[in-house]
Amino acid sequence: MLKAYALYGQATKALQLFSQMDIKPDSTTFVSLLCACSHAGLVEEGTRIFDSMLERYGIVPLCDHFACMVDILGRAGQVDEAEKLVSRMPMEPDSVVWSALLGSCRKHGNTQLAKLAADRLKELDPEGSLVYVQMSNIYSSDGNFGEAGLIRKEMKGSRVKKEPGLSWIEIGNQVHEFSSGGRHHPERNLISRKLEELIGRLREIGYVPDTSLSLHDVEEEHKEEQLYHHSEKLALVFAIMNESSSHCGRTAIKIMKNVRVCVDCHNFMKLASNLLQKDIVVRDSNRFHHFKDGICSCKDYW
Repeated sequence: MLKAYALYGQATKALQLFSQMDIKPDSTTFVSLLCACSHAGLVEEGTRIFDSMLERYGIVPLCDHFACMVDILGRAGQVDEAEKLVSRMPMEPDSVVWSALLGSCRKHGNTQLAKLAADRLKELDPEGSLVYVQMSNIYSSDGNFGEAGLIRKEMKGSRVKKEPGLSWIEIGNQVHEFSSGGRHHPERNLISRKLEELIGRLREIGYVPDTSLSLHDVEEEHKEEQLYHHSEKLALVFAIMNESSSHCGRTAIKIMKNVRVCVDCHNFMKLASNLLQKDIVVRDSNRFHHFKDGICSCKDYW
C-alpha cells in the first residue's frame, strides 16, 4: 500500500499509513516512503525519514535509499546537494544512483554535473541507451544542438539502440500495442485521421506542441508531426474510437507506457482530459499520472 500511494503521488496518505503501522518497518518500507516523498517534493520530510532509518530504527541505508534521497534533492532543484550526498556514500554508487542524479540534471539544466553522471553510467552500463538519450535531451534543451548531434553519433558508433517508446491499452479483453510512429497497427490510417482531428480541437483550447527536444536539423512542421505520433497519443485516440467496447464512457482510459512520458504528451493528456471530460491514467516507467479536468495527479512534478 505504501508503494501504491507513492507511485500515485499520494505522499500524505503514505505517511499517514506509515504512522499507523503496528509492525517495525524494514528496509523496503523506507524505499516506499522515500519514493513517496520524492514524487511529492517533500524534501524536509524525506530527509527526516532518511536520517531516522539508522538513528531510530537501526536500519543501515542501502544504495536504493541513497538513490531515493538523490532523487528527492535533485527533483527539488538541490542538484549540488544531491551530488554531495553521492560523494559521501559509504558504498560505491550504482547505476540507479547515477541515473537519479542524471535525471535531476536534465530537469534543472546542470550540464557539467550531467557529464559526470553520464560518464559513470557508461562505465556501469555500457549498453544502456538512457544515458545517451538523457544527455542528448539536456543539450537540446540548452540549445546546444551540435553537442546533441555528437551524442547521437556516439550512440550509433557504440551500437547502442534506443529503447522504443511503446504503449499498451486493453480494449474488449484484448491488449493493443502502439509504437511511436504507429506504422504497424492495422488501423493506423484511421487512428492518424482521428488524432489530427483531436489535435485540431486541442489547439483551439491552447495546445502548443513542445518541440524543444526535437532534432535541430528538422523542419518545425516535421518536429510537430513526430510529437503527434508518440505512442500514448495513439493509444488514447484508439480508446476513444472504441468507447463502446472498452467502456471508456464510464471508466478512466488506462494506458501503460514503457518509458517516461514526455513534457508534450503530458500537456496533451491534461488538455485532452478536460476537453473530453474523461479521466485518463498513464502508467509510465516512473509513476502513475491521473489526468482529470485538465490537471494531473503529479501536479506537474515528475
